[in-house]
Amino acid sequence: MKFNATQIPYYATGLFSQLVRDYVEGKGTAMNFVEYAPNFEGVQQATQARKDFGVNRPLLVEVLKAQYANIPSTNAVNDNVNALLAENTFVITTAHQPNIFTGPLYFFYKIIHAIQIAAELKKQFPENNYVPVYYMGSEDADIDEVGSFYLGGDKLKWTTKQMGAIGRMKVDDALISLLKDIEGYWSVKKEGNAALKALSDAYKKGITINEATLQLVHAYFGQYGLVVIQPDDAKLKSCFVPVMEKELVEQFSQKALKPTLATLREQYHVQTEGRAINLFYLKDNLRARIELNEGTYSIVDTNISFTQAEIISELHSHPERFSPNVILRGLYQETILPGIVFIGGGGELAYWMELKNVFGAAHVHYPVLQLRNSFLFIKAKMAKQWSDLGFTFNDLFQPILSLERAYVKLNTQHNLSLSKSMKELEIIYANIKEQVENIDATLGAHTTNLSIQSAKKLGELEKKMLKAEKRKQAIAMERIQHIKQTLFPENSLQERTDNFAEWVGDYGWAWVDAIIQHSNIMGKSFAILSSEE
Repeated sequence: MKFNATQIPYYATGLFSQLVRDYVEGKGTAMNFVEYAPNFEGVQQATQARKDFGVNRPLLVEVLKAQYANIPSTNAVNDNVNALLAENTFVITTAHQPNIFTGPLYFFYKIIHAIQIAAELKKQFPENNYVPVYYMGSEDADIDEVGSFYLGGDKLKWTTKQMGAIGRMKVDDALISLLKDIEGYWSVKKEGNAALKALSDAYKKGITINEATLQLVHAYFGQYGLVVIQPDDAKLKSCFVPVMEKELVEQFSQKALKPTLATLREQYHVQTEGRAINLFYLKDNLRARIELNEGTYSIVDTNISFTQAEIISELHSHPERFSPNVILRGLYQETILPGIVFIGGGGELAYWMELKNVFGAAHVHYPVLQLRNSFLFIKAKMAKQWSDLGFTFNDLFQPILSLERAYVKLNTQHNLSLSKSMKELEIIYANIKEQVENIDATLGAHTTNLSIQSAKKLGELEKKMLKAEKRKQAIAMERIQHIKQTLFPENSLQERTDNFAEWVGDYGWAWVDAIIQHSNIMGKSFAILSSEE
């Protein structure tokens, strides 16, 4: 199966914040909030600087091998894990929650982008090794987001009584039942059985979501050497104890964050404010914020509390019970991994760009930030329908009303604009105003009001003319709406709602090959991929 690609600059889509657009384009003050430019020169600078920040490589490899102990090995993954022992090996990281059944499409896009950048950097800088890594955000507790996904336009949800960090939850009867419910969807797909088997093999009752996600991602991407890391690990967290202790004692992150937020607000939107203590307490089914009040550390919504000495002792004895929130998560990632590039979506990059001073205060290396690739897939039949309507792929990002108006105006035999009449009416009322003011100056304001009311009535009439013409072209209007609603479900990007099931089910691994083929390594464009059938 072949897919044709159309590349559209990010700024032309209207989908990204001003901060991210400026960062990608190197404009405005955006570059003041990062350490390196998102290009090969920036990578080279980051690689050199990274050598000054140590990583416990033997421990990292030990933990990774333990996490992969029950996973069928591949040479590519084994080689990359072992390569992490070498000081000239660095990682290209992307992070995402362990959504059940992979969740939205961009779960795939992030991982594939990491694989592609790692491969390209090895070509650019052969003296180094670059390993793609998927950092599993398994400590997230948002079950409503992580435990649901869309399939065929319907939202499916895992209903479980389990609480706490999603990665620690276990595959239960409800999740197995949900998997069985979607078997019918997969089984009628031309290429569905292989993908369904990978899902069924991964989600076995009793194993954790961490373990299931590792097995599933490895089944799909182990062949490319992708290394999956589960950061919710006591040994790994022991490496982050100094930073977490600094946060508990000094609340350093918020202090480092405040000057950046003040500067950022002058031109851009602030993504996150952070808290006084940016750590959660994580135990059993609990994941709750830590608050400091008059010398007592309280675990929110519980009866658990500590003195400073007690919580520091708890931290050293049980580092796995402490979990960084969005402000400190990146610091933890870059503490345990020899990272060079971090790949994230627009929202992720926006909050990372707040954190350069936080990284500096903790003496943690700040990586190159790379906006992840975005794709919009359109099937051949729909692509032809769109073209037959007279639109280009660039037009897909226009609002429905604008598209309908443009289509009607291009395909009507009538003049739907009253602008000429409005100008003529304006001249008439100007003459009337001059005439009446010669009689009584107070009548001028009344004449102006009549002119405004007349222009308003003509504007309403023009809208009714357009609406009437739309009714005559109802079939085309319905098609525009159908295509927009299919490609932008719930008025959101396809990649944020659709699951990979539809695409891998129809096209098999050729769909993934198309993403790989048309990935922008460190580019600045959004890709629309249309299938040929």
